Amino acid sequence: MPYYRPLPQLGRARPKTALPLAGGWCWFDTVEQLDRDGSAGFLAARSLPDDVLSPLTEPRAPIAGIAFDAPRLMGILNVTPDSFSDGGQHNAPDAAEARAQEMLTQGADIIDIGGESTRPGAAEVSIQEETERTAPVIEALRRQSQTPISIDTRKAPVARAAHAAGANLVNDVAGFTFDPELAPFCAEAGLPVCVMHAQGTPDIMQKNPRYDHVALDVYDYLETRVAALTALGIARDQIIVDPGIGFGKTLEHNLTLLQNLSLFHGLGCPVLLGASRKRFVGTIGGTEEAGARMPGSLAVTLAGVAQGIQLHRVHDVAESAEALKLWQAATVGI
Repeated sequence: MPYYRPLPQLGRARPKTALPLAGGWCWFDTVEQLDRDGSAGFLAARSLPDDVLSPLTEPRAPIAGIAFDAPRLMGILNVTPDSFSDGGQHNAPDAAEARAQEMLTQGADIIDIGGESTRPGAAEVSIQEETERTAPVIEALRRQSQTPISIDTRKAPVARAAHAAGANLVNDVAGFTFDPELAPFCAEAGLPVCVMHAQGTPDIMQKNPRYDHVALDVYDYLETRVAALTALGIARDQIIVDPGIGFGKTLEHNLTLLQNLSLFHGLGCPVLLGASRKRFVGTIGGTEEAGARMPGSLAVTLAGVAQGIQLHRVHDVAESAEALKLWQAATVGI
């Protein structure tokens, strides 16, 4: 089966053959046809059949009140003692609430709250402990703001408590395969979801990950998971997909995914990029300390924006928001 990767372009001057990429700020008029043997060449975008072209061009519907006509920021709030970059900084309720409010003033469009570290090698946290870490913070934040909140969890009981406290999106790094009750709960509650690809669980995912063709393998996985979620009653236009940078991937795998991000628009869903402070950023940039990887993270974020990626999960909200303003001014105008 062929896959089609649009070649994104920027700028207001567009040829008559230009098509909008996912209804956003990029356009394209050429696609690369890919198969398991590699590139099969380039095609005029308008030569594609409607069922292939529509997912690549149609605007994405708002999710949890977030419109995707411009790049959006998801602020990371880890209320954990052991997350790879900011573990222990915000796990006290007062510190977590203060950090959430700070990110909102800095330009976050949604706050993603997680109570279980999913860094490489991390052990599973009990449902009770994960719930006790997250639900009170969500409840406190919801009293202060109507900004969208996502719960970063693999577990249905944690999601139920988070939803009761005010969360309005579920972000599952396990692609809704860890807990069989999680996806049905989201469907029943009418919650939008973010489905991510990961090869293996956090404790083993970085032990020699292998793929036949990483970009196409991840695409197929996400396509299968989106089909499973829609079969349960979750609308496709309420699903965000995430290729899972750093989750069961080598440096080379991550770079291949980043170079092919526009491929994932073919799923017809908004795409999330979560590369902030990841190890490969430090490896390439020469920065060992995770907390010092902001400059490299910004570079990866802007590379994603140039491929039309709609949602960016970041630690450094203020810096990312500033970078986006300058990027927009310099490339597509404000």
